[in-house]
Amino acid sequence: MSQMLQIHGQLREMILSLDLVPGERLTERWLESRFSGSRTPIRAALARLEGEELVRRDGRNWIVAPIDLGELEALAEFREPLETTGVRLACSRASEADLAAIEEMLDACQAGAPREEWHRVGTDFHVELARLSGNPFIAKAIAGAMTRLSRARWLEVWTEPSREQAWAEHRRILTFIRRNEPDEAAREAAAHIRDTLARLLRSLQDDHRGLRARGFAVIGMR
Repeated sequence: MSQMLQIHGQLREMILSLDLVPGERLTERWLESRFSGSRTPIRAALARLEGEELVRRDGRNWIVAPIDLGELEALAEFREPLETTGVRLACSRASEADLAAIEEMLDACQAGAPREEWHRVGTDFHVELARLSGNPFIAKAIAGAMTRLSRARWLEVWTEPSREQAWAEHRRILTFIRRNEPDEAAREAAAHIRDTLARLLRSLQDDHRGLRARGFAVIGMR
């Protein structure tokens, strides 16, 4: 693997996991020291991250892209018709083995599991359900949308009540797919997307002072 790809992968993971917070400044000098790399692969990695809208130019330096409340709302609008179509298709196309594997994945997150595991499994749940639609375009679109939501979703798994609520909604969707009830599965999936958005926006608004104190940049937050 080239040095550029290694730097890109590590930086991307640091941004998506909030090790580098939205709005944080990134100087080329710091990046050279952090990754023991030369300026050329670092600039190439930053350009690639810019194309993924994870960093932005800030004069001669760079910043981690802020979280945009408008983008969160737009992603929810984008996801709803796709995911509801996906679960309808999964009702007739998913095998029992496929559904059992997703249920086992959800079961892996119990009380006491690290937030990182809840975050990972919550993302994988939506990606795997989209895959069970049998439509690769739906699967690819949902995987991309969940990546865009990755940073904001850390707030969803931050508290135990929020995690439990999301998991209950996941299990209801899975139950309706297993029963081959597409209307109910689609209705539950749509409600889950709207409720998740409401939880994310509420978390951001409730903790806006604390987020700002940590240098956490959010566009559209009052």
